[in-house]
Amino acid sequence: MLILLPPSEGKADAGTGRRWNPDRLSLPELNPARERVLDALVALCSGPDEAQARAALGLSEGQRGELRRNARLRVAATAPAAQIYTGVLYEALDLASLPATAQRAARRSILISSGLWGAVRLADRIPPYRCPIGARLPGVGALSAYWRPVLAPALVAAAGSGPVLDLRSGSYAATWTPRGELAERTVTVRVLHEREVDGVPVRSVVSHFNKATKGRVVRDLLVAGARPRTAAELIGTLRELKHTVVEQEAAAGRPRQVDLVVTDL
Repeated sequence: MLILLPPSEGKADAGTGRRWNPDRLSLPELNPARERVLDALVALCSGPDEAQARAALGLSEGQRGELRRNARLRVAATAPAAQIYTGVLYEALDLASLPATAQRAARRSILISSGLWGAVRLADRIPPYRCPIGARLPGVGALSAYWRPVLAPALVAAAGSGPVLDLRSGSYAATWTPRGELAERTVTVRVLHEREVDGVPVRSVVSHFNKATKGRVVRDLLVAGARPRTAAELIGTLRELKHTVVEQEAAAGRPRQVDLVVTDL
């Protein structure tokens, strides 16, 4: 099973070890594309036009420290991606507290999308950075469009013959859409909050809390040692783990879509 996660805007303040080395990253076929984005990002953030750099990255004036950090990425200390990403999803997943067998499964199965790196595994050492997928970099352009042709063969290979649980947010999901037979092995998840309004159950999409729910779902799968062989088995496993799952109709050759219904946020 391949589990695709979004990165988090919240990241560790600093790395703790050696400098970034592209030769040590997973998916080495992405390295030329990674180098091009990194060069463009460092040049932008170390250049004289701070306003242009902040606009390109969607940063406020109070976040100018992110520019200084980006400018030093090639010499910055690194840490495993599992420690770099610290947002709501990763807090709920709480990788450090997983049993050893679940941690090994996480390192094998999880890929994290990234505007800078394309995709990384949990053990890949990277420095903290700021480079959202919605950014446009000089010489590179819109990152979502840039990564699309590069990521496709790498993620198809990473998926192998098993199911894919795609928990990426919309902007990161736009960088790769599985097609054909692989799409039919892919399960995408929407989180809905159910509450009563005048005695009638009402379901609505949640934003912030959907990240925590997705983190808990991945944790549950890892702790249970789940090894589904098909999308149907994956959906069945979620139900066995006491998640309320409602499957939507999907066209042939498109990912299977499920709603995960929660009553507590």
